[in-house]
Amino acid sequence: MRHFSVRDLVLMAVFAALTAVCSWISVPVLAVPFTLQTFAVELTLFCLGGRRGFLSISVYLLLGMAGLPVFSNFNGGAGYLLGPTGGYILGFLATALVWTVLEPRFSAARWQRLTGMVLAVAACYVVGTVWFYYFYGVAHEMTLGAVLSVCVVPFLIPDALKLVLAELVSDRVRKAVRLSA
Repeated sequence: MRHFSVRDLVLMAVFAALTAVCSWISVPVLAVPFTLQTFAVELTLFCLGGRRGFLSISVYLLLGMAGLPVFSNFNGGAGYLLGPTGGYILGFLATALVWTVLEPRFSAARWQRLTGMVLAVAACYVVGTVWFYYFYGVAHEMTLGAVLSVCVVPFLIPDALKLVLAELVSDRVRKAVRLSA
């Protein structure tokens, strides 16, 4: 098992903090707010790779579960994660796990990295949508189609733009910080 250097630990902490800051940039709409959290998660994974990225995202979630206001609208606490939209935040772990599995299978080609991240983000959508449907949709007699129209469809284009932006920004960040995933 490979140990992490002090540099790795600092980078993971910095990206966890970046994710918190990006979650505060929020536009409340519908049931799930538009935030830059997904951008930060994607940037984290593109820059740090799957293993370090997973741990960075885990630190972010643990800080939020401990009650620090790292989630959208300065929310925190386990209760927030257990709410209807908590599945999308927990879905970031699914994103990181899928990226960790897929990343070694892709070359450095931009289109392959984007394809891999699309599949990883799809895992977040699945976890979050199932969670939302179970915790909110059933009680409010929402169909799965209604849940998708509220929680997924409005986010497809903005999330696609954030994904491309994260991939482009990651090139600069990786060069500036001399990162290797």
